[in-house]
Amino acid sequence: MILELPRRVEHFGAVRFHDTQRVYELDSGMRKFPTKAREAVATISSEDIGKINQKMAIVVPIKDERLRLLEGVLSGIPHDCHVIVVSGSKRHPIDRFMMEVQLLKRFNHFVGDEILVIHQHDPGLSETFRSVGFDSILDETGSVRRGKAEAMFIGVLLAKMLGKEYVGFIDADNYVPGAVHEYVEIYAAGFSQAESPFSMVRVSWIYKPKIAENELFFAKFGRVSAVSNDCINLLISSYTGFGTEIIKTANSGEHAMSMQLAELLYYASGFSVEPYEIINIMEQFGGVIPAPSQAASQAALLGVDVFQIESRNPHLHEEKGEGHINEMLLSSIGAIYHSQICPPKLKE
Repeated sequence: MILELPRRVEHFGAVRFHDTQRVYELDSGMRKFPTKAREAVATISSEDIGKINQKMAIVVPIKDERLRLLEGVLSGIPHDCHVIVVSGSKRHPIDRFMMEVQLLKRFNHFVGDEILVIHQHDPGLSETFRSVGFDSILDETGSVRRGKAEAMFIGVLLAKMLGKEYVGFIDADNYVPGAVHEYVEIYAAGFSQAESPFSMVRVSWIYKPKIAENELFFAKFGRVSAVSNDCINLLISSYTGFGTEIIKTANSGEHAMSMQLAELLYYASGFSVEPYEIINIMEQFGGVIPAPSQAASQAALLGVDVFQIESRNPHLHEEKGEGHINEMLLSSIGAIYHSQICPPKLKE
């Protein structure tokens, strides 16, 4: 992959927010060119991307998505990545989870992947969390909540169990398998640039197509992302004293992180999980409030890299209605509003 180097970096304590990088070539082949200080692009060979893919697990949270969409997403994930499917789908009156398992078995018959699949209401999961005192992840019935954040957290634990160094996330409602493939390659390209073992790569979608007046309109940002990006940028500006537009991926469901960073982060519930990852990185490593642990203090000495890389494929996913949009918006703003580092003036 050939992509431009970040034009600038915004420092927030020990956090390095890298400006959006544009992809110029999706596959640069086996070529290896050393990146010099005066060059404008980074060239990451297919071999280097493949090495990182072998160390990465891709978590696919799913909740009652169409089976054909799930199959398309699976077909786009590079074979060297270990796939983990975490389902919160309904078990009755129609057992959607059983249908997903059957699809995975048929898919695996042809590709020979070692796919892990688990349901969030698996009794073993709730018993495991209960045994270690992690009751906040459980609902009123004693089962793990069926939210996306909980699915991601379970996926991280399974990736760690597999001994993976990186864990990435892909939503199960993506219509374009080629876009899925690009996202995973972007993860690997980002990690190959990281100076710190504590790193995160977030995909900035080049377009989010919408149907408007019977025509396809290629919007630059989703409605929720536009608001969340502005709020986090205002939060950064309130401490640096300079206006910024550095954050463009507040609600990016397609993102990945090193396992060393994933082990330190706290996770919000519901749809606030993606913006809260950025907020929590700022809380733990920004120096505004004391680090919550010795491990976080040690990580701050090495710094945290947050890369944002713009995709070439448009992000075309299933529309879920205004109710879904409003829920995402409230959750995202709430994650920022209730942060320990959100100043009173910004809350107003």
